[in-house]
Amino acid sequence: MVVNTGAIIIVICYLVGMLVIGAIVGKLKIKNSEDYMVAGRRMGLFMVAFSLSANNIGGGSTTGLAGKAFGAWGMSAIWYVLAASIAMIPLAFFAPKIRKTLAVTIPEVIGRRFGKSSSIFSAILNIIALFCLTSSQVAASGSVVSALTGIPMNVCLILAGIVIILYTTLGGMIADQISDLVQFIIIFIGLAIATPFVINGIGGWQALSAKLPAAQLSPTKIGWVVIIGYIFNYFCTFLSGPEMISRFESAKDEKTAFRASLLSGVLMAAMAIFPTLLGLAALAVKDSLPNVVASNAMMSVTSKFAPTFITGLVSAAIISATMSSADSNLLCMSTMAMNDIIKPYTKLVVDDKKSILYTRSLNVVFCTIAMAISMFNINIVTMNTFAFAIRCAGPFAAYGLGLIIPRATKHSGQISIITGTIGVIFWQILSGGDFFLGILPVVFGCAVGTVTFFIINLIEWKMGVESAPSAYIDEK
Repeated sequence: MVVNTGAIIIVICYLVGMLVIGAIVGKLKIKNSEDYMVAGRRMGLFMVAFSLSANNIGGGSTTGLAGKAFGAWGMSAIWYVLAASIAMIPLAFFAPKIRKTLAVTIPEVIGRRFGKSSSIFSAILNIIALFCLTSSQVAASGSVVSALTGIPMNVCLILAGIVIILYTTLGGMIADQISDLVQFIIIFIGLAIATPFVINGIGGWQALSAKLPAAQLSPTKIGWVVIIGYIFNYFCTFLSGPEMISRFESAKDEKTAFRASLLSGVLMAAMAIFPTLLGLAALAVKDSLPNVVASNAMMSVTSKFAPTFITGLVSAAIISATMSSADSNLLCMSTMAMNDIIKPYTKLVVDDKKSILYTRSLNVVFCTIAMAISMFNINIVTMNTFAFAIRCAGPFAAYGLGLIIPRATKHSGQISIITGTIGVIFWQILSGGDFFLGILPVVFGCAVGTVTFFIINLIEWKMGVESAPSAYIDEK
């Protein structure tokens, strides 16, 4: 194996930089638990927007997107991220209401409206899902480090996990958002610079397109049913995704949350083209790339046609993409466990200082478990699909509709969580985690929960059942 020394140096500098950010922020900015969990609710437009974007542009949206372009999707792989950017538009109209709750987590809001049992069930679903997501991101980060250095995979998984633990534990949400800003810039610049180098290296766009079937260059090859399905999928997962909600909660006001959602959509749309073109380039010259497969298509073509420094930037970009998701998942998991399970359901007396200490301790414990899970070499796509499905479908209606329908009754939220969860599991089994009748499991589960929510409300409104308590503190 040829070790790319320049790329390794860049990646090491990036990782050290993340640790420094965590240490400085932890020392200077973390004064109370609100600082640690939601950045003191004082983050501005660009911090929130870049953090939202970095969380959505993970390993699946970089190496995974290039892999889809290399495979059956071709140019239409761009919709894998473009659909997410479109989903940010309707999400923007929920963002001010999310910020208005002044909550820390999704289960906290669900608990206010629909009771403790709904809150703890939602928290358990989210924590299980976040374990899977954190594990998959640790695995993705470790695989890049292993590919660059030749160090055994299990050792790299441990190294990646340690870095994630340290800067997440030290700096909390503030460090998380600062690192997200840095990470998205690295991702964007790295891929934006690498793409022209690679395309020029293979002879330009005309040479690339000449080597590919016309169907591979069609932006709608996967069909509009799949494209629209992905837009709905992203909207559902974003509206009930804890890492997204925590960003909106960290915004300095409701207007900032609204604008950040729209700006994030623009940033993600701008990003979508680069991995797509790199995947197509790898497909066009695959005969000259040894051992190239979908999962390593982007790194293979970049390593061959781009200078060492650019390869290093792309390597750092991939690690940035995966770690920007891993740190958010880890912090959300620990915050949820502390805020929605330990504090309400134990006799443990927790003041503000201890709350930060215990949440930091949970970061270490949870990431260690996630590292162990990642060593079982479970398929990353499988883990992510299951995680997004199980955490979103049940709470979707109770949380999202609970924010905008004041007259909702307690039973409508409680029952919709159960039916949504059953619906997503049923469709997951039936579809194998993919489209079936043009519908993804998450969308089906959310639809079942939503229909249940409205049916129960209509029945109970006619019966004169009183509304559930408000989701907003200032309306109590």
